[in-house]
Amino acid sequence: MDALQVDANGVYVDCTFGRGGHSGEILRRLGSHGRLIALDRDPEAVAAAKELADGRFVALHASFGHLKEALAERGIELADGVLMDLGVSSPQLEDAGRGFSFRLDGPLDMRMDVSRGITAAQWLATASEKQIAEVIKTYGEERFARQIARAIVAARPGRAIHTTRQLAQILEDAVRTREPGQDPSTRTFQAIRIFINQELEELSLGLAQCLELLKGGGRLVVISFHSLEDRIVKRFMRDNAQSAAVPRGLAVREADREPPLLRVVGKPMRASEAEVRANPRARSAMLRVAERLALRGGSRQASA
Repeated sequence: MDALQVDANGVYVDCTFGRGGHSGEILRRLGSHGRLIALDRDPEAVAAAKELADGRFVALHASFGHLKEALAERGIELADGVLMDLGVSSPQLEDAGRGFSFRLDGPLDMRMDVSRGITAAQWLATASEKQIAEVIKTYGEERFARQIARAIVAARPGRAIHTTRQLAQILEDAVRTREPGQDPSTRTFQAIRIFINQELEELSLGLAQCLELLKGGGRLVVISFHSLEDRIVKRFMRDNAQSAAVPRGLAVREADREPPLLRVVGKPMRASEAEVRANPRARSAMLRVAERLALRGGSRQASA
């Protein structure tokens, strides 16, 4: 909240409502003329948001990739701040019926938006061994991706993989060694979830749209929970905090170069020891902040 620098009369966007922790705090800091728009891909989160009776607040069912479009439909063209809290939420993890957790037995769904798209079970039933291995390696950074993919495909004949427990058992049998304290299912469940929801692609689209939405001096605050997300956020902020590249050999005065679009604010922040004790899921969280700079005139495309 301190990084977002909430102006009492400003317009703010919470891109991931979840169950409203951040939105509630933003509303507490807004005055009577302030406005908050919250988005979420999950219909259950949107339903929870719509129970929040506050004339300054509106909740929308939309993903990062449709951020600008969703706000435009509400007449919002510029914002004073945007907050993104990435990844899966605690309510999603704790609901066995959603299929996100290998610790709870339930249908292997994994969709953040259950109103569209294929489930993890449907994808695993038809994907090739090569496709499964590529997803697990790319999105889970799993060194046993090939062995896992082979085991999944070998298990399909005669019994479809419908539940989280079935998949977790296959992974336990396929991954014989693992880092201390890490379950053999962790990386694969993460990879399949990211793939099914196209999380990294949606993040890149959303970040680029934030640059178009933010006013000069507006803040972009992003909390990520694993290295793939954080890498995208870090590169995006770094690249847009530099002046536009000039073709090699072209003589251009420094004063004539397109200025940077962002200013990176401070260093990345991690949760304190006290916060991790209170909320162990915060242990991998990384917070990055950037401020939108006003252009001297003209504009250039954001580096996504």
